[in-house]
Amino acid sequence: MTLTPVQTLITVVMMVVGTVLTRAIPFILFPSNKKTPTFVLYLGKVLPYSVIGLLVIYCLKGVSLTNPPYGIPEAIAIVCILILHLWKSNTLLSIGAGTVIYMLLVQNLII
Repeated sequence: MTLTPVQTLITVVMMVVGTVLTRAIPFILFPSNKKTPTFVLYLGKVLPYSVIGLLVIYCLKGVSLTNPPYGIPEAIAIVCILILHLWKSNTLLSIGAGTVIYMLLVQNLII
């Protein structure tokens, strides 16, 4: 399906409006001269850990422990991520190295 120029313009304008609104609404709801509500502060402390937990579960949902390679690449990558993070405390390094290790295991070593 090909969009007409008018449909393309409407789509772009709607994306711009949606982006501007999602960027502006927090500043409108929580101005800097007012105290931030306690529930928002609580969510700011709790949600990052919840999101990481959900991402881990989502990434491991398709792993089969009964079929080859029995989740071995995933387990090795997770252990490497944990060790690197405990050693260096650098999230980007941990995630990047874990991804590289996992991809090397899946593509080259595990058949």
